[in-house]
Amino acid sequence: MTQAIMLQGTASDVGKSVLVAGLCRIFHQDGWRTAPFKSQNMALNSGITPDGKEMGRAQIFQAEAAGIEPDVRMNPVLLKPTSDRQAQVVLMGQVACNMDAASYHAYKPRLREQITSVYQSLAQEYDVLVLEGAGSPAEINLRDRDIVNMGMAEIAHCPVILVADIDRGGVFAAIYGTLALLQEHERWRVKGVIINKFRGDVALLHDGLQQIEALTGVPVLGVMPWLDIDLEEEDGVALQRVKHTRKRDIDIAVVHLTHIANFTDFNALSAQPDVRVRYVSRPDALDDADLIILPGSKNTLADLTWLRETALARRVLARHRDGIPVMGICGGYQMLGESLHDEVESGLGSMPGLGLLPTKTRFAPVKTTTRVRAEMATNLPGWLAPLSGISLNGYEIHMGETRVDVTRSALYLQKNGERIAEGTFSADGSVFGTYLHGLFDNNAFTHAMVNSLRARKGLPAREEKLDYAAYKAQQFDVLATAMRSYIDIEKVYRIMREHQERKG
Repeated sequence: MTQAIMLQGTASDVGKSVLVAGLCRIFHQDGWRTAPFKSQNMALNSGITPDGKEMGRAQIFQAEAAGIEPDVRMNPVLLKPTSDRQAQVVLMGQVACNMDAASYHAYKPRLREQITSVYQSLAQEYDVLVLEGAGSPAEINLRDRDIVNMGMAEIAHCPVILVADIDRGGVFAAIYGTLALLQEHERWRVKGVIINKFRGDVALLHDGLQQIEALTGVPVLGVMPWLDIDLEEEDGVALQRVKHTRKRDIDIAVVHLTHIANFTDFNALSAQPDVRVRYVSRPDALDDADLIILPGSKNTLADLTWLRETALARRVLARHRDGIPVMGICGGYQMLGESLHDEVESGLGSMPGLGLLPTKTRFAPVKTTTRVRAEMATNLPGWLAPLSGISLNGYEIHMGETRVDVTRSALYLQKNGERIAEGTFSADGSVFGTYLHGLFDNNAFTHAMVNSLRARKGLPAREEKLDYAAYKAQQFDVLATAMRSYIDIEKVYRIMREHQERKG
């Protein structure tokens, strides 16, 4: 019979997603068929399953930690904010509609039965399910229709471990306050606490740990230190605290759009030993960049307007005139073209693009979601030349249809045995755009691109090629080892077993 454990947090961004990935890795290492589950995820980082369904990136990397392919059942509801008040609702991997918060809250009871069925189908196939909550279970204004925190724990009949972030301060108040706001039958489910992101000597916490256990009756299962590991973050909150790494040979500036999406595209770039990736929102921050990237966006026209209002658009064009290469991915690719017409995503109508690529984009009501194999065109010009002919794997998530001059196609997709022109480049090769996400996860592409940038600066080529898949696997193992050292994993097993026996 399937066992389950759920991690909930005292707030958003306390590290639940990473700790869930760590538990998935530990259970996988211990020989259990394990899968992650998050009933409702709000994030602009998403990916595509092998069967073309869209789901949150957090559950995709958790599935990788568990050694399995992602399955949309692991994240049946994905909310992708399009503005401060509206979000696109993705159900079981397909766009259902756009809703404001009040409408969605009223809609949630209709989702409960579907979520229950999806969870039960996963439970029939795995030994252990590791569930993740969202935000905090103490959001009492949302409790009556909750489907992602205690409401989900009730559906799954599973125990809960509460995660608290000590780095943000007030950790004991957060633990005590969260538990105090839960109803009695909810507090009963909380079997342990993990304090996360601690910097310093854990001995200094000893008295506090004893007192919080005495006050709440809930044991602290461990104190996780701040780990220097490189794993995907769930949403843009993480970018607000990114510290610039030390200067390296190659400096890449990713424009931090207000609706930035799929910034996990750049994890593989930042993992390169000679590359510094910076997320920038000021025009002067582009001045030292060796490459400027416009990333994906969930509201392309709104972000294009923002680029102009902040003078970032003007500085991108100026740096391009200075000879700095520019790249656009998905929404960023659309912005680099001649024109965009949108009555679907933002309703802002028509707008001129930055004019660096010979493309015209019209937004369509049907979203493209697919994994693809692709091949870079041959005889690419300029700094793109070393990328010619390289084979790629990636995925597309977009609502725009972009017209491309077939003679200017940067790469060709393989779809259903057909070769389709996609992506484009400027005549001199200084500008490159594509819809392909996951571009930099391709070792040969990224190695060749970085070496091309090195050559432009008169630097010798880097011989060693980073195997990004192996690098990620090593990071999962580092996380699992640390969690075994600092958390009572045997107690976690006991919590799951005792709850299963009680339920049985």
